[in-house]
Amino acid sequence: MTALTLSTAGAATLRADALVVGVAKSGKTLVVAPGAEAVDKAFDGLAAVLETLGASGAEGEATKLPAPAGLKAPVVLAVGLGAAPEDGESYDAEILRRAAGVAARTLTGSKKAAFALPIAAAEDAAAIAEGALLGAYAYTAYQETGKDAKKPLAEVALLGAKPRDKAYKAAAERAQAVAEEINRARDLINQPPNDLYPATFAAAVQAAGKEYGLKVQVLDEKALTKGGFGGILGVGNGSVNPPRLVRVAYTHPKAEKTLALVGKGITYDSGGISLKPAGHNETMKCDMAGAAAVFSSVVAAARLGLEVNVTGWLALAENMPSGSATRPGDVLRMYSGKTVEVLNTDAEGRLVLADALTKASEEHPDAIVDVATLTGAMVLALGDRTFGIMANDDDFRTAIHEIAEEVGEQSWPMPLPADLRKTMDSPTADMANMGVRMGGGLVAGLFLQEFVGEGIAWAHLDIAGPAFHEGAPYGYTPKGGTGSSVRTLVKLAERTAAGEL
Repeated sequence: MTALTLSTAGAATLRADALVVGVAKSGKTLVVAPGAEAVDKAFDGLAAVLETLGASGAEGEATKLPAPAGLKAPVVLAVGLGAAPEDGESYDAEILRRAAGVAARTLTGSKKAAFALPIAAAEDAAAIAEGALLGAYAYTAYQETGKDAKKPLAEVALLGAKPRDKAYKAAAERAQAVAEEINRARDLINQPPNDLYPATFAAAVQAAGKEYGLKVQVLDEKALTKGGFGGILGVGNGSVNPPRLVRVAYTHPKAEKTLALVGKGITYDSGGISLKPAGHNETMKCDMAGAAAVFSSVVAAARLGLEVNVTGWLALAENMPSGSATRPGDVLRMYSGKTVEVLNTDAEGRLVLADALTKASEEHPDAIVDVATLTGAMVLALGDRTFGIMANDDDFRTAIHEIAEEVGEQSWPMPLPADLRKTMDSPTADMANMGVRMGGGLVAGLFLQEFVGEGIAWAHLDIAGPAFHEGAPYGYTPKGGTGSSVRTLVKLAERTAAGEL
């Protein structure tokens, strides 16, 4: 894991492998961002040098230069910040976060980098730290690492971050904890499904529980059968790797509210008997990204010592075709007692979530948020960088949307049209697991709503788009698992602890 330090040293005097500075566009002019004044002086006009090299200051741009005399670092890396803010305003936190991520990725193989990006307050330092730590992520567990292999940036030093100031120190500590938990989720999402299956996922939760003082309960296939968890069993029965329902709880003695988080944990989704075609199943190890986000968020709450109780429910199963698999047309009796006709075994996430939502509701939390890579329809609606938010309470949905925007996660509020509910009516069971195709993401949300306890505020985050990035890395987002929604869930827990929700 990349180390993080706060430094009072000047940009010209700190010894590091590289010195990171920001450049921005002010009209048609390239300007050097605050924090890099000494570097600008050493170059006798850094902006002019960069313009000669074709730099524009655009977001995502990175330009390496050999350092001139007067700087201890041998290399200067200029990262674009986009348009310079108006006088008296500071750079947006997400712009700083992404720029730091670009820098950390560009400096793969370096031991230490000094970040002289603009810091006007502790929040800016937190954004830069978070972006750098997330950008330095790499998943190499299954790769040979010879002496020539480049390792992630080993240390990030933030210049101008006031290490003795309580606000800056707390901001850095929070950024490191949250980034490390996001990276924990990324590791789980990237892990191959032959090694990550329900039992091993549960074991990982138990190990973290011992480390951070969390209470962990694992229901295996026998306990699930005895308890009548027909949704989880119906999905998991086709696999040689049986399902699990994991409860992982963080409690605080001064907590006045309890937040329940429910995660979809399909460790591999073949589609079951309704088999996915070639081209649609190669990345389906990521179908447990919701459970990974929930798990990491509970650990983050514990590490931050938040005055709120946070309980995570991980519905873990492997959706495979076999002689024991659920068939289209089968009827499952869910944990709630409702019966569900399975019309499509590839609509399995809602089945495992339904049982977990019912179980979570029994503890009467103040609110429930479920997180799932649930529908391709949501990706069609919002693209691959934005998750959808549905809820049974408009104010709760709005609060989560605002929190997501604040922490830099793209999201959009979505409706739950009542008229779509009847499209899930079944002539055989209480309801079907499918409705009309158009608006499929909303239909899935309506299905889940049926299993939420009465009077409990509930929200559903469909992270099918941003959970797994198949393209080239950008900002602080790597190729592969992203850890989508962890920042939103942690901030939600913080707001709940503060009595703001």
